[in-house]
Amino acid sequence: MMPSTQDWINNPLGVVEGMFAASQNNPNSAWEAKAVEFFKDKLKEKDVPSLNDVPLHYLKPNSLVKFRCLIQDMFDPEFYMGVYETVDPSTKAKVLRCGKYKDVTECGVDFNSRNTVTAERQTFYCVPIPGESPWVKEISSSSRVVPSTSYVPSRHKRSYEEDDDVDDMDTHNGDCKRQETEAPSSQATSASHLDLNFPLPGEKGPSCLVKVYDDWDSFKLNDTLEVFGILSVSPALSALADEKDVSSSLLDPAECMETAEEQRVHSPPASLVPRLHMIHAKSLPHNNPLLPSATLEDNSAFLSSTLSEMVSVREELLAYFTHVLLGDALAAEYLVLHLISSVYARRDVLPLGKFTLNLSGCPTVASYTERLYQIIQHLVPSSYYLGMSLQNMNQMRLVPKKDYVANRLVSGALQLARNTSLFLDETQLEQGQLDTTGEVSRNYKWIILRGQTAVTLLPSDCQIHLQSQVAPDHMDEYLSSIHVHQQTSSQLNKFRMYMSVARLLDYSISDEMTKSVEDDFVDMRKDDPQSISAEDLHRMLIVARLLSLSLGQTSLSRDSWLRAKHIEMLRRSRMEQHKCVNGNEP
Repeated sequence: MMPSTQDWINNPLGVVEGMFAASQNNPNSAWEAKAVEFFKDKLKEKDVPSLNDVPLHYLKPNSLVKFRCLIQDMFDPEFYMGVYETVDPSTKAKVLRCGKYKDVTECGVDFNSRNTVTAERQTFYCVPIPGESPWVKEISSSSRVVPSTSYVPSRHKRSYEEDDDVDDMDTHNGDCKRQETEAPSSQATSASHLDLNFPLPGEKGPSCLVKVYDDWDSFKLNDTLEVFGILSVSPALSALADEKDVSSSLLDPAECMETAEEQRVHSPPASLVPRLHMIHAKSLPHNNPLLPSATLEDNSAFLSSTLSEMVSVREELLAYFTHVLLGDALAAEYLVLHLISSVYARRDVLPLGKFTLNLSGCPTVASYTERLYQIIQHLVPSSYYLGMSLQNMNQMRLVPKKDYVANRLVSGALQLARNTSLFLDETQLEQGQLDTTGEVSRNYKWIILRGQTAVTLLPSDCQIHLQSQVAPDHMDEYLSSIHVHQQTSSQLNKFRMYMSVARLLDYSISDEMTKSVEDDFVDMRKDDPQSISAEDLHRMLIVARLLSLSLGQTSLSRDSWLRAKHIEMLRRSRMEQHKCVNGNEP
């Protein structure tokens, strides 16, 4: 008999154990793959509660949940009892049980059973997507799935110290102590020492230890995923981690090899860092909740409708950005191209499609750069603003670093999800010594904001100087009028969908257009070979690609190529004029 909706959501382990039991009469049943397919099919019909939207203490333990997250760290593989045998103390009857998707076993495990099967699983430390915009959380939360009303939380959310005390009581007052199926280890007893290792300061939300059973080599560090799995918050995880008794050490003789610091990091209290046993995971090409979860190719009606409006929405967005950028239409166009850019492939170490933008000439009054960031934050799914003061650059942890004592990757502010919009504000630069902590890697999608004469520290793919059309005596009044609330929520949603769709579209260049571009390049170099370099051509091709995508076109047309050449000529001419006025400023 097929499980009901509530059964497979509220008691997924019951489904798994039923399939495992049925497989004992048929060793070739491939029950594990069938179990995964069962849940994948069910998830197409009905959604499940999300750890991102529902407080942990309202979620039923051992129920099926989902989690939108980034893989912050990958721990070493661990062994667990995939199959074990229990013995009834009164009847002495033996039952074979499945240990998959569990942290703790039932009582009465026969550790001497010849039927015990040791299996291997991987553990990922996952955190909510860093810098996810408030509007993404708000829209996702508005459509959240409410947990079953049949489960009543037995307690309110408590601090780490309170959880520890009650967990110990719950475990020791039970009829028999449950055994842990993973290597137990000690944990710290002070919440102040528990670092949840979020990449960005001030981030909130749960972090999870995600247990992965299949194909873990297909996942990479910093991947963004939506994980569907069985939630484990067993108090035994906290109690057994403290005890390290003889029976628990039998489960993994290697546990004594861990340092105390490693035990603390790898076995945090489940009340703060729940375990999530992955049944299925989807890679997230984006985290925009306004787009369908299926790929664009699989949702032709949505794609067709969106493409038909791309040109008109682009014009509206350009008008909005032109106003925000002090009347500079050319800078507005380059800002649009930057925001829809993405690395679509890598050739050796070269990221193809990367289009970092250096926007110089930003006003240093009225917190203009912060206002500009807030406007962009309302449009993109994930972003982060980094004021590049000497204090920030020298004291902030920017790049992730391996801690070999705790055997973990200590996060940094630049451990971000792919396509996060990173705003680096160089208007805050000041004279002083920049130490090694302040080094920044180049493999990020960033926009650099600079003042009139500041020299940039960072490389970029394209630089444009802001040319204000606002009279200086009206600047303060104009800047104070710039805010995101000038746009309605429906208009903002149009912009949000437009930029995400433009970034996700496929793109190609026909052989005919390739030949036309090559001929143009030769012609441009005829009169003055120094006038255009191979690097300039590469940039023009990137601009042409992004220009095409911004118009909803998936292949390069002659008109888009000519337009790309034209705006690049305008930009280069402006930069030459600015250089003449300000000397050799980069």
